Amino acid sequence: MDQSGALGQKKISKLLWEFSLPAIIGMVVNALYNIVDSIFVGNGVGDIGLTAVTIAFPIMIILMAIGMLIGIGASTLVSIRLGEQNKHEAEIILGNACSLMLVAVLSTTVAALIYLDQILVLLGAEPHVLPYAREFTRIILLGSIFMHIGFGLNNIIRAEGNPRMAMATMLIASVLNIVLNPLFIFVFKLGIAGSALATVAAQAVAAVWVLRYLISDEGVLKLRWSNLRLDKNIVFDICKIGLSPFLMQIAASAVTILSNYSLLSYGGELAVAAYGVINRVAMLILMPIFGISQGVQPILGYNYGAKNYKRVIEVVKLGTYAATLVSVIGFAVTQLLSSQIIRLFNNNPELIALGADGIETSLIMLPLIGFQIIGASYFQATGKAGYAIFLSMSRQVIILIPALIILPRFFGLEGIWLTMPVSDVISSLFTGSFLWLELRRVSPKLLGNNS
Repeated sequence: MDQSGALGQKKISKLLWEFSLPAIIGMVVNALYNIVDSIFVGNGVGDIGLTAVTIAFPIMIILMAIGMLIGIGASTLVSIRLGEQNKHEAEIILGNACSLMLVAVLSTTVAALIYLDQILVLLGAEPHVLPYAREFTRIILLGSIFMHIGFGLNNIIRAEGNPRMAMATMLIASVLNIVLNPLFIFVFKLGIAGSALATVAAQAVAAVWVLRYLISDEGVLKLRWSNLRLDKNIVFDICKIGLSPFLMQIAASAVTILSNYSLLSYGGELAVAAYGVINRVAMLILMPIFGISQGVQPILGYNYGAKNYKRVIEVVKLGTYAATLVSVIGFAVTQLLSSQIIRLFNNNPELIALGADGIETSLIMLPLIGFQIIGASYFQATGKAGYAIFLSMSRQVIILIPALIILPRFFGLEGIWLTMPVSDVISSLFTGSFLWLELRRVSPKLLGNNS
């Protein structure tokens, strides 16, 4: 049984474990190195360093969004084509994804570098914060091509049925970053630039690792010169399916910008630093759920393409159970240890008080998140871009942005923290309704397919 064929035959619980565990490990380590970065910046540069990184974070989110647009869009198509036993077209999709990623990242990086100071000021950088934010962001932008190759194309390695190799990519980059950060910041005395250089160096190694695998004969698919020429139909399909995670990331960037402005108005720069810490803690909890989601997607895509609807429904159920368990554990930890978590980043008593209150309020509805993410992933993995876009945007834009505008007017800083749980509840109701209707539509097909 080859790697992709196993997706349609192995026991679902075993497949979910095999595909999710590597993704979880890779993404948790990835989140850990972001947290470690912040810890080193917070202790090595100070409060102003945390503020600068938080101000610059929307730019990093946009860079990730481009990688997700192409990487996740292409990987979903690859999963479906492999389920249809169409390896040739899957390799054409891989080649198009590589070329499209190079074009997209080069054009956006050049534009961002030209207008960098103006962008950072618009994001809320005060004159004394701007030099730190500029120094950090310029290095990240110059090395962004490595991020897109290493992490964008890594989605395709997972989609072809090799989650262990995909995990290795993330582990290599994460461990290198964790090792290089203190070296560059404390030993070489490079300050905030050292953190950015450590990130770029680690991503460059990951990019080489991914390209080596894709041009070799190790995997199911191979990156070939003949497939690099862009096909407008394939590009359209990649972008259509990848639009959901792309818009979700763009929305996250917009939310961060709006949040930074609100935080500066209602809590000052220290509140911005606290928000940056809270975001990283939340991402550490969400990464295992995203790992489960990534593990679920190739199994869903393959079996949906093969019309094994019974397996599709079983994947959704098991994925939801696993993701909910993780979210409940994360909820318990953050509610019980909020002050201790903030203290890891900085010992400023005011920052600890702000951050602890923010964590406890912002993550109060965390147990709902697992279900919401897996539900949205179902529509993405099965090529239903419209539903996936709406569900992703409901949490990040349709609900959260209006809440950010309205709630602080009545509750001040506490209103900013309340926006996340309000959004979590309403978006989960949307997801539950859509998924229930979709599974009712799919279920009758089980009568003709018991595989």
